[in-house]
Amino acid sequence: MSRPKPTDFPEYFGKYISKVATDSLAEATRTYADALAAFYTAIPEAKALHRYAPDKWTLKEVLQHVIDTEHVMSYRLLRIARKDKTPLASFDENLFSENSLANERSFDSLKEEFLALRKSTDLLIASLNEEQLAASGTASNKAITANSLGYIIYGHLLHHQQIIEERY
Repeated sequence: MSRPKPTDFPEYFGKYISKVATDSLAEATRTYADALAAFYTAIPEAKALHRYAPDKWTLKEVLQHVIDTEHVMSYRLLRIARKDKTPLASFDENLFSENSLANERSFDSLKEEFLALRKSTDLLIASLNEEQLAASGTASNKAITANSLGYIIYGHLLHHQQIIEERY
């Protein structure tokens, strides 16, 4: 399936989708999966509790955030691809972060969860056909397609990679 059209997702998510420079989710997986896994798992333990400013997340919290977001987005992708029309709730990333206890976890355990989730998400995406990817549903009171959610997952990871490279 081709890239999402602007009518396939809420405008807010355009900033993530625009970061994915591929014409399909299958191509996104081939292009980004290994590089993203390598990037996030190569962050050194010595930087795990680093913040680039006093009110910003530590790298452990950033990794937990990308994990939590991928869990939420892949769940939405699954529900919508399976043609479940139940409106899906939004989530508060700051509330999730405050309650994640990421800084109490080992960095290795976060990386292990990250890799397992990434593999699971990529297998889910690979299992979907064009009709399933084209399915539309409602998340956060806005229409969105399964295909768009896959692009958002990759774009969100790329967004935080860029922030880490520039600020941490």
